[in-house]
Amino acid sequence: MSETKSENEGLQWTGRLFGGISDDIKRRAPHYLSDFKDGLHAKVAGTTLFLFFAALANAIAFGALSGLLTGNEIGIIEMLVVTAVGGILFALFAGQPLTILGGTGPIVIFTGMLYTVCAQLEISFLATYAWVGIWSGVILLICAVTDASALMNYFNRFTDEIFAALISVIFIVEAGKDMTKSFTSNGESGGLTTGLLTVLLAGGTFLIARNLKRITVSPFLRLGARTFLSDFGPAIAIVLMTMLALQFPDVKLSTPSVPDALEPTSGRSWLVDIFNIPTWAIFAAIIPALLASILLFLDQNITTRLVNSKEFKLKKGSGYHLDLAIVGIIVLVGSFFALPWIVAATVHSLNHVKSLADTNVVATEKGENKEVITAVRENRVSGLLIHLLIGASVFFLALVSNIPMAVLFGLFLYMGFTSLGGNQFAERLMLWVTDPTLYPDTHYIKSVPRSTIHKFTLIQLACFVVLWVLKASKLGILFPLMIAALVPIQMLMSKLFDRKHVEILTAEDEEEAANTHQFD
Repeated sequence: MSETKSENEGLQWTGRLFGGISDDIKRRAPHYLSDFKDGLHAKVAGTTLFLFFAALANAIAFGALSGLLTGNEIGIIEMLVVTAVGGILFALFAGQPLTILGGTGPIVIFTGMLYTVCAQLEISFLATYAWVGIWSGVILLICAVTDASALMNYFNRFTDEIFAALISVIFIVEAGKDMTKSFTSNGESGGLTTGLLTVLLAGGTFLIARNLKRITVSPFLRLGARTFLSDFGPAIAIVLMTMLALQFPDVKLSTPSVPDALEPTSGRSWLVDIFNIPTWAIFAAIIPALLASILLFLDQNITTRLVNSKEFKLKKGSGYHLDLAIVGIIVLVGSFFALPWIVAATVHSLNHVKSLADTNVVATEKGENKEVITAVRENRVSGLLIHLLIGASVFFLALVSNIPMAVLFGLFLYMGFTSLGGNQFAERLMLWVTDPTLYPDTHYIKSVPRSTIHKFTLIQLACFVVLWVLKASKLGILFPLMIAALVPIQMLMSKLFDRKHVEILTAEDEEEAANTHQFD
């Protein structure tokens, strides 16, 4: 079998138009048939069920938020349609099919700000949104054909960890907020009983999914049974907690707010009249399109870097430029229908990879048990089925509305905490409240002074806090610029600390760190 691919593979400048896309196709084409054959496995079935509910909940949640921020000009139906169609296209043609596309919080917030600006200027929001999306799609395509994704060579673990932690914590915090709101009396939908049952269902979903995922290391049951329960853990948790909720018909629980028919939320026609705005506005839309393009470009490429991380031991190679081109096409074409812009969803993509992974427990020098990924079942089937099911769900939304939101909150908690697993920034934060004599047996603790580790982590935390505050402020439209600003901050680390120590802290895996340390 071929060696594990580097996460920087495919990020070289080719010096020719379409060069990166061409190389991506050549790299992935030999594996295309095996991507489907490798998807014929029970682990893929369990992953499909888990991510279907997760992606569906994501589409409903961000679709509802879009409706709230745009006066229902863009809502749940639009988000479901673009998630299904875009996800199917991506699963079939992407260079890295393990990536899951979806709506993201920063993009939805950006859309809400654009709606506010259009209202102030008294111009059509849908037409303006369409043009911003069209220009953004064109910009992304230009980036794809000119190998602009090679700029990700300037990013390393410092920036990746902050971004991944931010998205993971957003999932955890938002789930916590929604659970807290269930205690607020609001007619029939709130109160102590509703709040307690909501916490029970969310906590139960989280604990069942997490513990079943870890059951492979248990001495009980046969290996086949443990593997089955681990693969289908999240789906089992959703079914069990939904059944439990049905035992309390008198308790009013929040359920997904889904439309009754397959038509745009506002009742408009699907195709947008893109010339329903002044000519100056068509060209002025290039300005917000540049900001949107930066956000989409960074979201897509940082998430893809995380998916291609060495720790996952992927074998079939990457496809950064090809993937960016497909996202650009989806954004461009979808904007003619004022569909939400979708891009690589960090938490969903990481959970997709980890759910498809085979793991093994190894003992460290201190005798601690550590779970490591030995292989990932790379395939296109799970991504394809996930989005086919989302497309089919449009026709049985009444059934979807029976799943309590509390169960989906628990699923968000599970995904948030799972994606934080293996994030060294999060692990190093925990060192602040850990007895130094009980520090884990990691490569950076062995090789880097304790004070350097804590100061490095503190700077990452400061960047994390700035991003968190900025995303919720009136300057949230500048959020993508702050993500880009992490690169020069990252470059300053080698001036603030010993360069070798920084290289060890930002190494992609222990082998790379060991090689760095070897040549001190």
